[in-house]
This record gives sequence, structure tokens and C-alpha cells, in this order.
Amino acid sequence: MPTCVAFLRGLNVSGRRVRNAELCTYFESMNFERVSAFLASGNVVFQSGREPTANVQALIEFTLRKRLGYSVPTFLRSAGDVIEISKKQPFSDAATAASAGNIQVALLSTRPTVSAWESAVALAPRDDHLALDGREMYWLPKGTMSESGLDLSSLSRILGPMTIRAQRTMVRLATRLG
Repeated sequence: MPTCVAFLRGLNVSGRRVRNAELCTYFESMNFERVSAFLASGNVVFQSGREPTANVQALIEFTLRKRLGYSVPTFLRSAGDVIEISKKQPFSDAATAASAGNIQVALLSTRPTVSAWESAVALAPRDDHLALDGREMYWLPKGTMSESGLDLSSLSRILGPMTIRAQRTMVRLATRLG
């Protein structure tokens, strides 16, 4: 049975609090198996008789909206996808060494068009770096995320919905997936 990971946007921020046990119960109610939450930031690992498709995503979003009373954009990846994401080193050693920031991974709903990607790159401040690989955008800010001048709202309007995780979180998650 395939192992999937649901990356949920907007949980445990802005006064919204959902305990991991509660979140797992919601996933179990959708007949997913071996459900577990990773950290307290909306990462749910589960097994499903179905591949991580738009139908599974729609089921999760519908169920969470019904249970929580607000929209929870969901980004599904297979265990293999997460392992591959964790291994990516999209920036040169020199760029990584020169940055005081950590690599961030923006999980996108779909692969952006060339035009959308060019518009996104144009938004990046001079000392920030962006790289695209399929449905993932890698971002190396010059410092902390809050120190960067990258306008994430504008970026989301160009590239579509996204949720961001630190690459080190993806590495830890990949280690758990095995």
C-alpha cells in the first residue's frame, strides 16, 4: 500500500490550533491507514490504497474543511517524492556557503509554466536564489525568511497555491520514511 504525505497549509498559525492526535483521527476517518503526524506543522504520513492524486487531495480538503470550519490547502507527495526532495541540492556550494539562510522548499499544486516561472524569478531579491524542479520551488534566502524581501503573496499569485517547509524538515521526514 503506497505511503503518502499530506502537507497542509495554514494549520497551527494565526490562532488556529489542531493537535496531532486530532489531525490523525480525521485522516483515519477517511479510511487511511498507518496515519501519523510529523512535527506540529501540518505534515501527515499515511497509507492509502490510492496513489496521491487530485481525488485524494480533494477528499482531504473537503473533510478538513468540514471538521475544522476553514479551508486547508493540501499538497500531496508520495514517500518517494519526499525522499527525492530531501536529496536535492539545487544551489551551488558557493551560494549556500554565502547565505545565512536555510534552503526552503515550496510545494506547489502544479508545475508552473515557463512564463510564470520567469515572473517568479524576477521577484527574487538579488541575494536570494530560486530554483524549480517539477512541482517544487527551492528558495535560498540571504538570511532568515523574514529578512528576505521576497514577496510570498505575489509569488503565490504567480505560481499558485503553495506551502513551504525547510529542507531540513524534508530530510528528517525522508529519514523517517526510510
